[in-house]
Amino acid sequence: MKRSAPPTNASISPPPVKRKVESTTTNKAVASFFKPTSQKEPEKLIWRTVNNSLIVGRYNVPNVPPQTRTLPVKVAAFDLDDTIIVPNTGSKWARSATSWKWWDSSVPGRLKQLYEDGYLVVVISNQGNISLKDNSKSLQRDTASLNNLKQQIGSIFRQLDFPLTIYAATDQDRYRKPRVGMWQELLEDYELLAEGAVDMASSFYVGDAAGREKTDKRRKDHATSDRDLAANIGIKFWTPEEFFRNESTEEYEHVFEPAKFLDDASSANGTKKDFVTSPFTKQGTQELVIFCGSPGAGKSTFYWDVLQPLGFERVNQDILKTMNPEKRDMLPGIAFKSFVQRFQEPTLKEGFEEIYEVDFEFKGSEEQKKVWSRYWVSKYST
Repeated sequence: MKRSAPPTNASISPPPVKRKVESTTTNKAVASFFKPTSQKEPEKLIWRTVNNSLIVGRYNVPNVPPQTRTLPVKVAAFDLDDTIIVPNTGSKWARSATSWKWWDSSVPGRLKQLYEDGYLVVVISNQGNISLKDNSKSLQRDTASLNNLKQQIGSIFRQLDFPLTIYAATDQDRYRKPRVGMWQELLEDYELLAEGAVDMASSFYVGDAAGREKTDKRRKDHATSDRDLAANIGIKFWTPEEFFRNESTEEYEHVFEPAKFLDDASSANGTKKDFVTSPFTKQGTQELVIFCGSPGAGKSTFYWDVLQPLGFERVNQDILKTMNPEKRDMLPGIAFKSFVQRFQEPTLKEGFEEIYEVDFEFKGSEEQKKVWSRYWVSKYST
């Protein structure tokens, strides 16, 4: 069956009009792309990574002579989030080039004044939301987080527009605050490793992680890592409120002071609890010694110093290889917390002949003692 032809007066749709796509690429960008490298203006913000962990971004102003500094150099170091900037949205963190605002209107002026006064101005920040590890499962998310940080820092530094550098720690390693790895990298970058190259009395660090309790105006600090970092370095510490708004200094006392444990030392051989005062000795040819202590308490050291010379053999999970199949470099905090929660002090009623309490005793050089006196982990989370 044949279909009849459409009526001659029927409306016919006009042919589709080709739409013109407007490019967002500027003529300047196109010209720059084809311009020889030798003729291009140098990039203001240069990025690099250190040990696949630390992100370093240095901002320079082209055609401006480098700042003249005389030794010793004064360093003004700042945290990033909730110190220099805050989110301009309802989110907890500012994660893009446009989602931030200055923590206080005085921030850019104060930072520029420090630069003009001869300070080396740097940003030292933990950025745990970024991972530089080769993990295919989180590669897309990690790449986006890294790009967001770079765009955000570029936006901040362009508004300040004077030479400064950011150091951002992404892993739980020596770079992460309160450890001093980022400070050491700074000293290497600016050739300040020599004794007396930094004016320690005039240098300072400003950050919000100060271990402060909640007030009517402020939420509880999430950590003590900023205060602890300044203490580890040996420079002055201020909170953003104290530095930018000249608010009075809040009293603070560390809950844990590692240096105190280096002074109150007793015998490394241990002190037998209550009723025995003699140092540890081997009582027979067959004897079982059970260590009871948290990870890192010194059980291995006591074995090497005291028991091994007496002929004891050692068995533990590390030797049996029944723990840490993922080969972690550092134990997570939950390993220590769970030990404290489950710990029950041993008693003679359980069948032990003797119970020794071994007090901590530091052994090492003065340089090693300084390392032991530092804050390696902070109160709360970082």
